Amino acid sequence: MTSEPVALGLQIVPTMDSAELIDTIVTAEELGYSYCMVADEGLMLDVYAVLGAAARATSTIRLGAVTNPYSRHPAATAAAIATVDEMSGGRAFVTLVAGGTMVLHPMGLERSSPLAAMADTIEALRLLWRGEPVTWQGRGFSLEGAQLTTGAHSIPIWVAARGERMLAAAGAHADGLVLMVKSDLGDAFGLAEQARAATGAPPLTRVYLDRLAYNPEMIEEAKHLYGYAIMDSPPRVLKNLGLNDAEIAGLKHAFTEGGPEAVGQLVTDELVASYQIAGTPAECRSQLEHLIGAHRLDAFFVNIISPGPAANRDLLSEVVAIAGNANL
Repeated sequence: MTSEPVALGLQIVPTMDSAELIDTIVTAEELGYSYCMVADEGLMLDVYAVLGAAARATSTIRLGAVTNPYSRHPAATAAAIATVDEMSGGRAFVTLVAGGTMVLHPMGLERSSPLAAMADTIEALRLLWRGEPVTWQGRGFSLEGAQLTTGAHSIPIWVAARGERMLAAAGAHADGLVLMVKSDLGDAFGLAEQARAATGAPPLTRVYLDRLAYNPEMIEEAKHLYGYAIMDSPPRVLKNLGLNDAEIAGLKHAFTEGGPEAVGQLVTDELVASYQIAGTPAECRSQLEHLIGAHRLDAFFVNIISPGPAANRDLLSEVVAIAGNANL
């Protein structure tokens, strides 16, 4: 158990309209959330437009984009996040991901050399946020006398990762690490911290992002999303989920043949609980309390993946109740 209450955050996949998205962020701030990050999903709402609007509508919550190295040049990302930082009075942060099919495929972009792309992006952001002219050659990007007009910024860079090499890169170069699989937290944080030990850098900010399922309807929804976890997870994660080779093959076959609905028919409550926090509110509270202490979590984020202002307010309020009791 931690001596300090875990900070609360939310990630929003921008499936709702802009007014509802801004209202959700304002609601989160009113409820005491410390962080909000909005996913850069390419053809959904523009992440920086809505974060700029949220910056004007809030005063304390930290605002971040979840973005990738491919759909925008790192210099454009640096300028956009610096703008959010300027508009919010220094409340910006960024979470980098290696890029997924849903974002990259419609633009005809390939997820090539993700480790190099991530390293380039982190280095370019930090160089540009010094506020000085930058001439630099990365492995896939370059800068020629580039300088931000907004001056210098101190903006945390987090990385969301699952693979061993990306976890090591996050540990060596990022300020924070975002993880999403409950049963893999120990191994994943361990891989990142092992790489970080050689750098002498301050400890990583440890973030756990979870969909959270505290009623039967949410657990059923989680079963239908489970297939995406199976298809995208490296072998270490699958092992930590408690799946054997035959079960993995069966679930992947079901996903290929029938999509998430077919997978949902095979997934048990126990499988859901190995992936995320799930059960009654009291059971979720107990699980979160254990995770906070066992993995020294600095922040717990809940995923907002569908529209509905009343439902999302209820979810945010319930997470406050669960996390508040878990921190006692």
